[in-house]
Amino acid sequence: MNHIKDLCAFLDASPVNFWAVDTAKNLLENQGFRRLDMSAGWTLAPGDKRYVVQNGSAIFAFIVGDGNPSAGFNIISAHSDSPGFRIKPASEIPCEGGAVKLNTEVYGGPILYTWFDRPLSVAGRVALRSENPLRPRMELMRIERPLLTIPHLAIHFNRAVNEGNPLSKQKDMLPVIALDCPKPKGLIRSLISENLDVDPDDILDYDLSLYDTERAGTVGLEDEMICSGRIDDLSMVHAAITALIDNVDKDSGYTRVAAIFDNEETGSGTKQGAGSPILEHILRRITGCLGGTEQDFMRAVANSFMISADNAHGLHPNYVEKQDPTNHPVLGGGPCVKINANCKYMTDADSAAVFRSLCEMAGVPCQYFVNHSDVAGGSTLGNILTSQIPLRGVDMGAPLWAMHSVRETASTMDHIATIAAFSTFFSL
Repeated sequence: MNHIKDLCAFLDASPVNFWAVDTAKNLLENQGFRRLDMSAGWTLAPGDKRYVVQNGSAIFAFIVGDGNPSAGFNIISAHSDSPGFRIKPASEIPCEGGAVKLNTEVYGGPILYTWFDRPLSVAGRVALRSENPLRPRMELMRIERPLLTIPHLAIHFNRAVNEGNPLSKQKDMLPVIALDCPKPKGLIRSLISENLDVDPDDILDYDLSLYDTERAGTVGLEDEMICSGRIDDLSMVHAAITALIDNVDKDSGYTRVAAIFDNEETGSGTKQGAGSPILEHILRRITGCLGGTEQDFMRAVANSFMISADNAHGLHPNYVEKQDPTNHPVLGGGPCVKINANCKYMTDADSAAVFRSLCEMAGVPCQYFVNHSDVAGGSTLGNILTSQIPLRGVDMGAPLWAMHSVRETASTMDHIATIAAFSTFFSL
C-alpha cells in the first residue's frame, strides 16, 4: 500500500495546480531529472532524464530513448488542474454586521454545494516586482491553516432547501474570511506579505485559489477506498510520474514522456493546455537533439502511442440507471478504457486493444466506460492533443464517485493497478 500512502501525500502537497507541478518536480529531481528551459539551447543524449515546466502549472518529463530519432515516443498525459474557486482582484467585501467575505470566480465545473461549511484556505502563486519588468519574480504561496468558510443559509430561512436549491455563484458561494477587520481592503495583500515575508508594495498580482484543508485518507471496511479532493486528475498525474520514476533505470528504444497539462477543466485553450503546441515543440526538439530531420520526426510520431489519463465515472450504487447498461466500470474493477462514438475520446478499437494488452501484461483487470446514450458526455485531453499531433492513443482513467465534488472517492486497488499498467507501458 506504499503507492496509496504516496498518493495521499501527493494530494495533500498539491492543493492547486501550481503546487501539483512543484510536487511532481521535486519527485523527479530526487530521481536525477534535470530541468530544461524552453528559451535555452538543448543538448540531449540517450538515457538523459529531463523535464520542462510551462507557466509553473504544467510539466513535461522525459527519458530520452536509445538514440534512434525515429523510434517514437511512449506518452502518458494527464492534467494538473481541478474545479474550484479563484480569488478575484480587489476581492475583499465588507458586509453588514462586520463580516468580511472574498469575491471569487468559479473555475471549471465544481459541484457547488459540496463546498459549503468546510474549512478552506488559500494557495497559488504570487507575482513580485523584479529588476526586469518582463520577468516578475514568481513565488508559490500556501496558507496551511483553515482560513475561510462558505456558510450555508440555515434551513429555517429556506425550508425547501432539501427539495432543490438553485445557487448563485456570485451571491451564495462567497467565502467569509473575518468577522471584524479594521482594514479589509488590504487583507489579501497583508496575508501575502506576511506569508512570503515581502514588502506589500512589491506584490504585483496573484493567482490564488481556495482549497479544502481536510487531508486525503482511506475509508471502507478494509481501507479499500481513498477519499480526497482533486483525485481528478491528480491521481493520474501521480500514477504517470510514479511509473516514469519506477522505470528510470530501464533502457528503452522509445523516449518515454509524462506530459502534465493545465486548464483541462476549462477547455485546454492556453499556452500550458493540451490545445497548445507545447508538447509538439518538446518532441520536435528531442528529435532534433538526436540528429533527426523533419522526416524523422514524422516517422517518430507514426511510431508513437499516447495514454490520455483522466478519471472516469464509476457505477454509483444509488444511481445505477445513470450508467450505460452494459459498459459501466465499478470501483475496484481496474482502470477503464473510455469510448465515445462521436469522438469525444480518442479511443478506437486499435488503441483499446493496445491498452487491454498492457493490462494483461501487467496482470491487472481492464474495464470499459461508455456513456448512457441519453446522457451527454464530456471530453478530455486525447482528442484535443490529436488535433496538434496525429498520435495513436487511448483515453482511459480509474473510476471515481462524485467527480468534481470538493471530495471525491476512488478505489485504492484501481490506483495500484493503473500504476502497474503505466509501468508496463514505460518498460517497453
